[in-house]
Amino acid sequence: MPTDNPLDFPLDYARARADFLAAAEEAGARLRTFVLPGHRGPDGGELCVDTAYLGPPDPLKLLVTVSGTHGIEGFCGSACQTRILLREGVAKAAAGPSTGVLLVHSLNPYGFAYLRRVNEANIDLNRNFVDHDAPPHNNAYDAVHHALVRSDSAGFAPGELVADLDELRGRLGPQRLQEAVTRGQYRHPEGLFYGGQAPTWSRRVFETVVAEQMAGAAHVAYIDLHTGLGRRGVGEPIFRGGRDADAHRRAHRWYGDALTASEQGTSSSTPIVGNTATSVADGLGTKSQLTAITLEFGTQSGPEVLLALCADAWLHQYHAPADAYRSDLKQLIRDAFCPDDADWRGRVLHRAREVFGQALVGLADAKQEDVQQGDAE
Repeated sequence: MPTDNPLDFPLDYARARADFLAAAEEAGARLRTFVLPGHRGPDGGELCVDTAYLGPPDPLKLLVTVSGTHGIEGFCGSACQTRILLREGVAKAAAGPSTGVLLVHSLNPYGFAYLRRVNEANIDLNRNFVDHDAPPHNNAYDAVHHALVRSDSAGFAPGELVADLDELRGRLGPQRLQEAVTRGQYRHPEGLFYGGQAPTWSRRVFETVVAEQMAGAAHVAYIDLHTGLGRRGVGEPIFRGGRDADAHRRAHRWYGDALTASEQGTSSSTPIVGNTATSVADGLGTKSQLTAITLEFGTQSGPEVLLALCADAWLHQYHAPADAYRSDLKQLIRDAFCPDDADWRGRVLHRAREVFGQALVGLADAKQEDVQQGDAE
């Protein structure tokens, strides 16, 4: 059953999934489930990616929202999907003769269940959508890896880590350090923002969803829900595509001056490689118009978030998943990606309503001729 207080986000993955499925069924959505093989949650339950769809079989226009790409960030994304799109009826009201709404819930269910951003192999799913035969190596990360991932199995020493991170930040500057750490790296399996050496299970599932539930729509509004960057409680729409000449201008028309772009230096996010929007753009091709954003909700300062990520990397390097899940250190990553703060949660839900509404207005204004003109260019 859902919680009574609309500001109460789910306490764990199992509750989030149960709440989402119940709300989807009540809304009359068509459900689809992909079960992660070989792994169970801390409670012994299945770990799944679930999709819920409302609308016609072959929509001309499609709103897609994704939660849990970065596991633990799914607490926020799931709440936005379940409470706003499903329980408040936004998705049902938007679905019509030519418009569909697709919700992809918990794209990284292992990370969600075990309170990690990464998956069961320490892979950052939002850096995994690359050509692994020729991965985009990040030489700058090599120089900072030793400071981020501690090699002392005896205990976690936050004071030493903070001193090392402060030294790096002072020597490189905050911007260069963020770029080195977060861009994505493919050489250090135990490190941060590791993109893996092959497509993950979640990537393969997502590519199936793109091919079977998104491809064919002429206009796709794509919103990947994230937390951890930017000003606390502010929902920043970060441009992620598509590839037609008008894509950025169109996104600006939809989302206004709040829209940012990593490549232009206007975002709290520095440029990254291998994100989910890449897969959507690849799967849709040139006959569809994609307007893709990451909706990023700020939580803590950059140094606090980085400390939480380093602590979690150490924790899972030296402890079994179940033991790590029960560790007091997990409070650091909870605070960094899902604060237990009613004001923050209220601001998140308010902003998500606004952005979902902007996307739906943008879709409503889109015309079939726009795609044809894009093809002509």
